[in-house]
Amino acid sequence: MKKRIYLFLLLAIVLAAAGVGYFYSSNQSNNQIKYVDEPYTKNEFLMGTICTLTIYDQGKQAVLNKGMATIKHFDDEATLTKKGSVLDHINENAGIKAVKVPKDFWPLIEKAMYFSKNSNDSFDMAIGAVTNLWQIGLPGARVPADSEIKAALPLVNYRDIVLNKKHRTVFLKKKGMRLDFGGIAKGYIADRVKETFEKNHVTSGIISLGGNIYVLGQSHPSTGVRKWHVGIQNPDQSRGSSVGYVQESDMSVVTAGTYEQYLIANGHKYIYLMDPKTGYPYENNLVSVTIVSKRSVDGDALSNAAFDKGLQAGLAYMNKKNRAGIQAIFITKANKIYITNGLKGNFQLTDHKYKLMD
Repeated sequence: MKKRIYLFLLLAIVLAAAGVGYFYSSNQSNNQIKYVDEPYTKNEFLMGTICTLTIYDQGKQAVLNKGMATIKHFDDEATLTKKGSVLDHINENAGIKAVKVPKDFWPLIEKAMYFSKNSNDSFDMAIGAVTNLWQIGLPGARVPADSEIKAALPLVNYRDIVLNKKHRTVFLKKKGMRLDFGGIAKGYIADRVKETFEKNHVTSGIISLGGNIYVLGQSHPSTGVRKWHVGIQNPDQSRGSSVGYVQESDMSVVTAGTYEQYLIANGHKYIYLMDPKTGYPYENNLVSVTIVSKRSVDGDALSNAAFDKGLQAGLAYMNKKNRAGIQAIFITKANKIYITNGLKGNFQLTDHKYKLMD
């Protein structure tokens, strides 16, 4: 859940499903752009979390409503729990017929397919047959029988999805298949909100959708020289406590972690991140993975894929993304922090209970 606290620390805490923002701006003009001392802010509960939009450009308060409208629009299309959504329509017609999707929904479909192919089966857009059994984070959450999971696994295969770009259609080959964009939709929507901001000439702001944060422009927009300090949530402490921070501008920071949505049953903790190969939640030595990227949709998908791979394989996988300007932070159960090569000199450790590893 997203909370916001305005302090003087210039810190934005990034959580898997929650965050705390600390923001500053100036009312001095820069190239005819004026900024407000106290930002315009709007909060709404959407996509199962508190979404907070913040703008520092003077006279741009109305853009907050446009940003929220963008979230609602795509949430209506991509949410499984809403009857009649585009995703629901695709799933209902699994094994029956291809479904045409709206033009603005098609890029999300293509991104989901790209990461399904690129992650070596760590991310699968057809995970819905499994997540529908567990429903972690929803009122009906439960531990499915092993027989149920085994029956669902053959339906988890993105290779059984037929995309027709020319006609913008999606066809799921097998009855019972289900797309689930829980691991990518918030990132895609954050990017669309950023576009809404930019089209309306917003130069400084923060988009916070659960564990997805996008920092636009500078934290001191009047000078244009200071990047935002984006903190990484301490997994062992209350929301708003960080283990360290990175300095970024016009970048997305997304975290997937074990400490937010989970199910406790029979003395065991089952997290919301599902392994498409086993049908069970991930079990490895990680407590969180944070992705720093230009596009939030990349960070959303990659945080799940990297978590699935575990520390060693995840680091190797993410270091290959360095040329694309995508970086990662891994926190282990042993309180050790590992960062990809591109973050060296950027990530600053602030909680010395944790150890930054070479």
